Amino acid sequence: MMISQLFILSSKGDHLIYKDYRGEAGSDVIDVFYEKVTALTGDQPPVVMSHKDLHFVHIRQGGLYWVVTTTADSSPFSIIEFLNRLSSLVKDYCGSLSEKAIQMNFALIYELLDEVLDYGYVQTTSSDVLKNFIQSEAISSKPFSLFDLSNVGLFGAETQQNKVAPSSAATRPIQSSRDPGGKSEIFVDVIEKMSVVIGSNGVLMKADIEGEIRVKCYMPSCSEMRIGLNEEFSVGKSQLRGYGAAVRVDECSFHQSVQLDEFQSHRILRLCPSQGEHTVMQYRLSDELPSAPPFRLFPSVERDSAGRLLMYLKLRCDLPPKSTAINLSASIPVPRGSVSLSQELSSPDQSAELQLQNRTVFWKIPRLCGGTQLSALFKLDVPGLSSASMLEVGPVGLSFELPKWTGTGLQIRFLRLSPVHPGPSQRWVRYVTHSDSYIIRI
Repeated sequence: MMISQLFILSSKGDHLIYKDYRGEAGSDVIDVFYEKVTALTGDQPPVVMSHKDLHFVHIRQGGLYWVVTTTADSSPFSIIEFLNRLSSLVKDYCGSLSEKAIQMNFALIYELLDEVLDYGYVQTTSSDVLKNFIQSEAISSKPFSLFDLSNVGLFGAETQQNKVAPSSAATRPIQSSRDPGGKSEIFVDVIEKMSVVIGSNGVLMKADIEGEIRVKCYMPSCSEMRIGLNEEFSVGKSQLRGYGAAVRVDECSFHQSVQLDEFQSHRILRLCPSQGEHTVMQYRLSDELPSAPPFRLFPSVERDSAGRLLMYLKLRCDLPPKSTAINLSASIPVPRGSVSLSQELSSPDQSAELQLQNRTVFWKIPRLCGGTQLSALFKLDVPGLSSASMLEVGPVGLSFELPKWTGTGLQIRFLRLSPVHPGPSQRWVRYVTHSDSYIIRI
């Protein structure tokens, strides 16, 4: 893999980082790339584009364009993997990925690029190797404040069950662990994405869950970490274990650093984490949910005497009572020609708007507790409303976050470090489920 140029652009095309390794093209190719990527229709431009003898390969991370140019017949998959690893490195060293973080830490990023690439050839992307060479200190783009905490808390493992870590604790630079006063902490995130299709009769038609376990380490040294999963965790239908509530996935894969000698017998992952963020395990469950879908929608669509379209929606959260869904948003496609919207919402914290260019009503709900329900009545003025145009309503798409809850039931039993790190150290575990695609047909 041979790289000619590497640059990072903001979403508006501002030049944030530019590095030319081989002198095969001028800096004007940055403008060429941005013109190409913005001239395309649709939200997802092709990852690989060409201009004369130059090939552009890019990804989107943190709202930024991460772009590589090459004139050689390099594997685009290798370049994409490199760009993903580079963005993870920048996130590890800067603490977050944003335009402001890049601008404030440009000297650090150029120092990283000098060590990662030499004359267009990748030397290393290991944070363990790079920590011996990187001398620049990161500048935090967002000062810590106790008054600015996320709704999604980080909850402790084992003896720290009642403690909550600030939201900014896991977004600081890894170099902060070098400081004498810096905290020795390790974060384990269980993150799941849910794809669901529910038919108009309320029957579950499709259900997929993709999950991963991420580790972010802020410890100067850690010889070994042991992560204990559910004892009833099974892979495939033929490996159901134990007599308790089984936690099953169809397939899973592990990072190359994970030792699996205790996985078959005790469901324990062993690894020696390096500083920074790493995905240690990925898993997938297809065509099945261990419990009922977290949300049910009860819609009613009709035409009133004045010729307006009436949509009455009742959204019920079927999570346990102690669970809470946050940042809910429902998108409801409406007929062509819709002019205006009036609404009646069951609580004052809800909001709704009609976006004419997308022909969609967006219904936003900040929080919804398990075992409760909300409702909304939408009245749409649609000139020439007919029975055929009423069929254009739906399907409804839901987006949401479910903190402290996993769709598969996967749990971290324990998180142990050996040898015990001298001095104070903290271990945190977070569970969160996001909607990848949650469709409810009307």
